[in-house]
Amino acid sequence: MPTDTSKLNIVLIEPEIPQNTGNIARTCACIGARLHLIEPMGFRLSDKNLSRSGCDYWDKVEIVRWSCVGEFFGKHGEDELHLFTGKSKKAYTDVSYSPNCYLVFGKESAGIDEEILQKYASCCVRIPMLGNLRSLNLSNAVAVGAYEALRQNSFGELV
Repeated sequence: MPTDTSKLNIVLIEPEIPQNTGNIARTCACIGARLHLIEPMGFRLSDKNLSRSGCDYWDKVEIVRWSCVGEFFGKHGEDELHLFTGKSKKAYTDVSYSPNCYLVFGKESAGIDEEILQKYASCCVRIPMLGNLRSLNLSNAVAVGAYEALRQNSFGELV
């Protein structure tokens, strides 16, 4: 599939749960976002749970696969990145998003590696929540971030 540079980009670093990735793929299809999947993943793209979650949307989402985190950041490290983490003090609503930015999310069990968070500290944002809880479900966090980016850009071509 040719790459359209005016698309919102959703990046999943080493996703572990196929149902989350399937739900995120469905969201990407519905909003016209590109989905970047960074290996290793905790499942295969042929997993039936993944297919079931995405229903009949898989052919409507552009998926870019990366062999490792280094490969992705080597190519996009200078692009507009927004890393979602509970370790930031800056709220996701306190930044501006361009139509083709990259929203980066870590794996379900551990989030984004500390080394990456330190290197891209100025790009880190958080979704506010009660302090005694660990995190939102990954697919919910992606939807929250994606819709804020879309809202700031007048929802693009969405109807």
